[in-house]
Amino acid sequence: MKYDVKSDIKRDYFRAKLLQYTRKAFKTLPELENPMILDVGCGSGVVTLELARLSSGHVVGVDIDQTALAELNEKIVQAGLVDRVRTMHGSMKDMQFRDESIDLIWSEGAIFVIGFKEALRDWRRFLRPGRFLVLHARTENIEQRVELIPTLGYELVDKFVVPKQAWWDEYYGPLEKLIEGLRHKYRNDPRAQAFLDKEQSEVNEFKSKAEFHGSVFYIMQKK
Repeated sequence: MKYDVKSDIKRDYFRAKLLQYTRKAFKTLPELENPMILDVGCGSGVVTLELARLSSGHVVGVDIDQTALAELNEKIVQAGLVDRVRTMHGSMKDMQFRDESIDLIWSEGAIFVIGFKEALRDWRRFLRPGRFLVLHARTENIEQRVELIPTLGYELVDKFVVPKQAWWDEYYGPLEKLIEGLRHKYRNDPRAQAFLDKEQSEVNEFKSKAEFHGSVFYIMQKK
């Protein structure tokens, strides 16, 4: 039997353990009736599908990675959500949606691609008046970002921190243990070992960065 080390790295499984914070952020919003939701930088759709489960609306997952979107499309079918969830291939820097057509824009772990200020500025026109933008980003420049939010036409509804320990307990710690186990499974496969080296380097980076104190959810309402 041929094994694929990439399929053995179950990042979605570990990432799903952090959905408790996605749910916490969603609960800060008022009830939205059949909302139109964008999940920007959706990847393989762990958060996208959760947003569909949490809401009664339609969700569009936007990403530039075709492979990730193909994986998400399979999950949509498996979850029986083809009538409410779809994907769109494209860059978050050049999204093509009608002005004031979206009720909720959501983005977790991807905002570094465009920048916090740029996202608030460029995506605001897509939101209907009084609707919401939720960003999940690293714990950096928090005070400056809070001060920036009202200057770009939003009100900060809430914010909260996902602590570094939660990222270790739920994601990086289990990932490292999995990598250790796969080292033995693929002990005679140099290519697999090289892939695992790359995966381990991300874990090592997390452990070595003392300035990384977790991540922050910002829940904002368009004024």
